[in-house]
Amino acid sequence: MTDALFFSTLQAQTQDARNAMLSAPIFEACRRGQVELNTYTAFLVQAYHHVKHTVPLLMACGARLPEKYEWLRQDIGEYIEEEKGHHEWILNDLNKCGFDAGQARHNVGEGAVGLPIEMMVAYLYHQIDRKNPMAFFGMVWVLEGTSVSVGGDMAKLVKHLLGLPDAAMSYLTSHSTLDVEHIGFFESLMNKITDPADQKAIVDGANVCLPCMDRCFAICLFCLPLRRRRRKYGTERKADFADWCNRWDWQGDCQSTGSARRGAGVGWPQCQ
Repeated sequence: MTDALFFSTLQAQTQDARNAMLSAPIFEACRRGQVELNTYTAFLVQAYHHVKHTVPLLMACGARLPEKYEWLRQDIGEYIEEEKGHHEWILNDLNKCGFDAGQARHNVGEGAVGLPIEMMVAYLYHQIDRKNPMAFFGMVWVLEGTSVSVGGDMAKLVKHLLGLPDAAMSYLTSHSTLDVEHIGFFESLMNKITDPADQKAIVDGANVCLPCMDRCFAICLFCLPLRRRRRKYGTERKADFADWCNRWDWQGDCQSTGSARRGAGVGWPQCQ
């Protein structure tokens, strides 16, 4: 790592992956007004399946930190207090959208976790338990940095396009506001990290979580059956999906007949 303050280094060394994620078709679809209610509920379902792990991951991370990070363990305690119960906000939003939130809570049907989120969460638990618990802060940077960059604008667009009440937007709206406050605190924490191995673990963690989130967004946007998607959006949306697959060299997954969201009964569309 460089002699610069670590937060600047973290930004620089994750910029390419951040740019790739922020160019995901779902953001352009929002700007074009090409978002349906089930796109939003698909997003909420996947958000639920990683947000519900935030507090357990924080606890696990704090428990595995060495003594030199006792100061950071105290800050983790504050994070835990702030993050408790946020997954319940998501379930409330789903109910307000007319979605059976019980499916998300029980991980069944349309509420099942997708592979990208399941892999991201598993990776973080593995890093905390077997490698370096500091990798967890890579995910914090991904989620809070994304929320600050685009969360507020996307929340306003989705609310307007779908005509949703405030009661159906509590998670997305609140986090786009809260994370603006959190990011300054996060920056101050990261600038106290001076161990090169711990810095690398955080950067590597972010660069693993970013493509996972990109693939998660694709599941949310392209969760409709192909015939319906063609009828509503024409061939342009299909081209967007093929471009996204090519970017991540994910053609094999795109062409498979497996479920885009485990248990959802929706196959990946053919990109060719």
